[in-house]
Amino acid sequence: MKKDFLLSVVIPVFNEEGNINTLLKELIPIVSTYEYEIIFVNDGSQDKTEEEIKVFAQENKNIKLISFTRNFGHQTALTCGYQYTKGDCVVTIDADLQDPPELIHEMVKKWEKGFKIVYAKRKMREESLFKTLTADFFYNVINMLSQTPIPRNVGDFRLIDKHVVELLNHMPERFRFLRGMVAWGGFPSTYVYFDRKKRLTGETHYPLSKMIGFALNGIVSFSTRPLRIAIYVGILASIIGIVGIIYAIYRRLFLPSAYWVPGWTATFVAIMFFGGVQLITIGIIGEYIGKIYSEIQGRPQYLVKEKVNI
Repeated sequence: MKKDFLLSVVIPVFNEEGNINTLLKELIPIVSTYEYEIIFVNDGSQDKTEEEIKVFAQENKNIKLISFTRNFGHQTALTCGYQYTKGDCVVTIDADLQDPPELIHEMVKKWEKGFKIVYAKRKMREESLFKTLTADFFYNVINMLSQTPIPRNVGDFRLIDKHVVELLNHMPERFRFLRGMVAWGGFPSTYVYFDRKKRLTGETHYPLSKMIGFALNGIVSFSTRPLRIAIYVGILASIIGIVGIIYAIYRRLFLPSAYWVPGWTATFVAIMFFGGVQLITIGIIGEYIGKIYSEIQGRPQYLVKEKVNI
């Protein structure tokens, strides 16, 4: 007998044609024990992802599709999905099957006990050591800088209550860091635990450059690319400055004085180090100015090309 509430599942997709069939074969038997809707948000896919979803949507009216005119980003796709959900609780999950759909039952049970947020927390990740170390570093930094504690080792696989959804939909910022926004409300929360698998097919949509960008967005909410480049240049200058410091000290201590210009060490170190620090500082200030500028522009978060079963 089905439960007397509506479960919404939001799935952002970008070039996931190889995963849609397998995902739905695993997901539908799980959510069919509830009144449910599955909302795919097609974030400007350039393969046959949209066509694959439409085939299933024609057969099952509980499967819905929203397609963007272009790629607006993963967090924007999730935001769109939240705005179209009607469920009493909402689960967000990626299409790559790194997050197990069978965990939804356990999430729902925790929600029925009164928790408004149920995070899926990773016990183990079948990913590279570099990915694991950088993720740990990111959470250490953001929790050191943020006034809102961000749960560690959780992604966007979670269940939230409709009251949390309403809060997110009324938060005005356009450039979203949903992991922080969900935690900001302070709603009662808990965890379910799982081992994160490798992608079923395809390549990750978060290479190193996007990981760095996502981390910076989490720390300062948003930045424009030119200002972010200023930070990269500042970091590079600082690295060069540190290398220069080591080289200058080495020459000063170990090379004959005939090959040394007095005062060169102090001048070189000061210019390289403080120049790098200044560029980093200007870049950080620019991040906040860029965010203010983008918010003032007031452009829509996304543009919808097509809706199916909505």
